[in-house]
Amino acid sequence: MNCKHFGSCGSCGLYEIGYTEQLKQKEERVSELLAPFYSGTLEVFDSPTDHYRARAEFRIWHEGDRCDYAMGNIEKKGAITIEECPKVIEPIEKRMWKLLEKINASTEVLKHRLFAVEFLATTADECLITMLYHRKLDEVWRAEAGALEKALDCKIMGRSRKQKVVLSDEFVTEKLEIDGRTFTYVEYESGFTQPNPAVNVKMIEWAIKQAKTVGHGDFLESYCGLGNFTLPLSQYFDKVLATEISKRSIYAALENCALNEIENITFARLASEEMTEALNGVREFSRLKEIDLKSYHFSTVLVDPPRAGLDEATIALISTIEHIIYISCNPETLARDLETLCQTHEVVEAAIYDQFPHTTHVESGVFLRKK
Repeated sequence: MNCKHFGSCGSCGLYEIGYTEQLKQKEERVSELLAPFYSGTLEVFDSPTDHYRARAEFRIWHEGDRCDYAMGNIEKKGAITIEECPKVIEPIEKRMWKLLEKINASTEVLKHRLFAVEFLATTADECLITMLYHRKLDEVWRAEAGALEKALDCKIMGRSRKQKVVLSDEFVTEKLEIDGRTFTYVEYESGFTQPNPAVNVKMIEWAIKQAKTVGHGDFLESYCGLGNFTLPLSQYFDKVLATEISKRSIYAALENCALNEIENITFARLASEEMTEALNGVREFSRLKEIDLKSYHFSTVLVDPPRAGLDEATIALISTIEHIIYISCNPETLARDLETLCQTHEVVEAAIYDQFPHTTHVESGVFLRKK
């Protein structure tokens, strides 16, 4: 990827070396961390080097009567204005600059106290634009934003303190070809979505490859989000129990389950720690009164925790399950958790997925089988 802001914009920290070398360094870093637990070859899933990011947020910089997009600078001291951002997918790129032109050409209605713009797009050319303000939005704003929505062929939302204005929808609909089948995902503005669609498909297909080697039993998933992994993997198990703490994500997951006509998944709004308490019989939850937990016989569990990794109780719980698929956004905490998990399990497959090119961040995954 060529970008005129390399070296000054803090969004892409790796800009002095080519993409092949970036990927090699990430592979070496994760291989070293996993070396005590895995002696096999690390599978590497690369990314497009530009137009790969389907979610992006930009500050709005006001200079006189003009607005520009801005990002934090690479020294983390202040911000720089930008004139291009080739990492965003094309449905964002083709709208973001037209949006800025419209904002600068408008009266104060669109630009007054506008401080940020967020984009959420799909590979099917849907785009949701959220405009964030330090002021209350009125009917005049709604009228101008509505005209803008039509001009850009997109969906627009406005947000300010304690206010959300939805002009049409607050979601986009993504369709991904995964392991020979099309899956439909409704992705909400306020919910978590995987940022790199191309790598996301590779990551799900890697998890499916592991699930196919099991071929029996029920499936447990923690941190399921909107059903990103849940829906495709459900095909390879009898019953699925998937948990997530976010109400919005559970709402989207249920909607996505219906859209894809999948009937063997039960979603429950539980934090990882609560899931552990419920399955161990430590505590009863009214949210689970319609679910017979004793009817499940889990052969496989998938966890995709935040950067902090897994808590001790969850590690103890999943250590009782024969197969574990662990997707990690932090290889350091993954390695820490493997110190305990590998007392009962062995790592039989491992991979990295480059969701964030031109940064030091790397996603990784391991598949463990009980010894």
